[in-house]
Amino acid sequence: MTTLRGTAPFWVDPDNPDIIFPDVELALKEPDGLLAIGGDLSSARLLTAYVSGIFPWYGPGQPILWWSPDPRRVLLPEDLHISRSLLKTLRKRTFRVTLDEAFEAVIGHCAGPRDNASGTWITPEMATAYLELHRRGYAHSVECWQETRLVGGLYGVSIGRIFFGESMFAHVSDASKVALVHLATQLRQWDFPLIDCQVHTPHLESLGAISLPRREFTRILRPACALPPPPSPWRFERDFAPF
Repeated sequence: MTTLRGTAPFWVDPDNPDIIFPDVELALKEPDGLLAIGGDLSSARLLTAYVSGIFPWYGPGQPILWWSPDPRRVLLPEDLHISRSLLKTLRKRTFRVTLDEAFEAVIGHCAGPRDNASGTWITPEMATAYLELHRRGYAHSVECWQETRLVGGLYGVSIGRIFFGESMFAHVSDASKVALVHLATQLRQWDFPLIDCQVHTPHLESLGAISLPRREFTRILRPACALPPPPSPWRFERDFAPF
């Protein structure tokens, strides 16, 4: 097996048959968590990265960048915070919520332009890679609908009993929050210990996301990722109740 040597950011050779990453504790402090550059977005490499506490994040024209920030932002399903206004939205049943019914459409919306932002970090190469993970049963989506219109949702990667959130979108107020509430509630029923949110955002903080030291985060990962996953495609359990 090849051993990566040197200091971060390490070069990951896409032609090397050994799919390995450096120890996440070697990641840079500034920019926070940058660990490696290069490699590819094959399913095997992505799955190896996630189980190791690493995720890809880069923009058009950049090489593939691999990150493992410290601390890591996570949401514990049992500690999900639902505000009064969000609870009102849930009780109105404004949206029809589904699992794994429109993965490609969700990632397409997530890759679209955002308010006050130029461009997107979800490149066509990344979208293709996550679609392949979805076909293999490792990537999942939550969809919020108003009649036949997809108005919000999220997607991410699931290995064993850990969900790694990637991106969300909303074309109607509260749609992405409703999607996350439904996801967290179902994952709690399936005994998922946490949802990886990767980095801090006010949106996720309002829902109860907290920071975990990277060592604690990676300590949880290995055994949880080794557990048997829920059957794919995902569907809500018959006794599912989001509030």
